[in-house]
Amino acid sequence: MSKRYRITREFKENGTSEQGITLEECKQYFSTKPDFAYSSVFTVTGATTMSIEGDFFMWSCGDSKIPFRHYQGDIYVSGSNEAVIPKMMEIAGELDADVLEG
Repeated sequence: MSKRYRITREFKENGTSEQGITLEECKQYFSTKPDFAYSSVFTVTGATTMSIEGDFFMWSCGDSKIPFRHYQGDIYVSGSNEAVIPKMMEIAGELDADVLEG
């Protein structure tokens, strides 16, 4: 089973209430990244096919499509591909956020 990571601002001190990463902010940020595309459905194909509705920013990494999912003010991604770690750290830095496992 692969690790799951969360890009969050939960632990940032901003003087007022905590500020999550908004969907609008994600859409604006990822629209500047040519290797990302927005999708409202993520489909997993294997022995069976399953579709998950949500807000996904699909990263094209070689032949792979890796979903970065926006959910309740955070961005979640699986660490099943080793290329995810540096990309995730880059995104967190540019969004002034932290990375947590889990």
